[in-house]
Amino acid sequence: MRNITKQADVQGLGQAGQEDLEQINALARRELTADEVYLFAVRLCDNDIDRDGERFAVETLEELGKLFVGVSGVFDHQWSARGQTARIYRTEVVHEEGTLTQDGQPYCYLKGYAYMMRTEDNAGLIAEIDGGIKREVSVGCAVERVECSICGEDMNASQRCGHQRGQEYDGQLCTGILLGATDAYEWSFVAVPAQKKAGVVKRAKLREKLEREAEIGRTYLERLRGEVVRLACLVQPEADRDLMERVARRLDWEELDGLKKLYQAQADRRFIPQSQLWQGEDRPEDRRGDSAFLI
Repeated sequence: MRNITKQADVQGLGQAGQEDLEQINALARRELTADEVYLFAVRLCDNDIDRDGERFAVETLEELGKLFVGVSGVFDHQWSARGQTARIYRTEVVHEEGTLTQDGQPYCYLKGYAYMMRTEDNAGLIAEIDGGIKREVSVGCAVERVECSICGEDMNASQRCGHQRGQEYDGQLCTGILLGATDAYEWSFVAVPAQKKAGVVKRAKLREKLEREAEIGRTYLERLRGEVVRLACLVQPEADRDLMERVARRLDWEELDGLKKLYQAQADRRFIPQSQLWQGEDRPEDRRGDSAFLI
């Protein structure tokens, strides 16, 4: 689980309309009136590249939109009934015309419409939202995979991808595209406004374990590529090393392992080690050198 800074743009809304009340009362345990509820909107997450070099796909934002309906808001990720302050009753993906992401995609974000009860306990929070003090939230969600924008492989679960987030390959920026939203389990007001670690919190299934295994796999893959290039240049001295390195970067680990075995076998046949101590019959030249001492 990681924290990324995102501006939430929490905004108070006007009086609840009939459509708002119908959606709110579908979640409430009793029928609420417009005077009892306070409405506000929050920018939950977007499709721009974050500090981890990752971004939500537009279809993932749409999937999250459905999952966030009915999810309650808390303070500082404190998952307790006492800490719940508001609930999202509607979402939509908003496309901002003329705005582009860092990688040139049309910008859009997931907007959540939330309500809270107008109680004495919530009066201070309502005042802070209206006053622009509470402006940032973080959200917790789960995704199935992180797709490499260069090769399309899962960056966390596949050894076939050796690309690094934030690096450019042939002029194309490598990013991790978050796909397959499976859960939206919270959205939280941060305790300190403009806290640098506030923002979107993303968690892929088995993420911590997969990230560690992926790092080990990438290290092994780089070493395997280097060994293949070394052996190829050894058995084929006329080979262009730069060309071999480019070819090796396009191969997956199974192909690289097969090439390594092939080149290793060729090298073993070509460079048979010779023992300095002759075993068996004497060398002919040795016998000729000793002819003066033979009877």
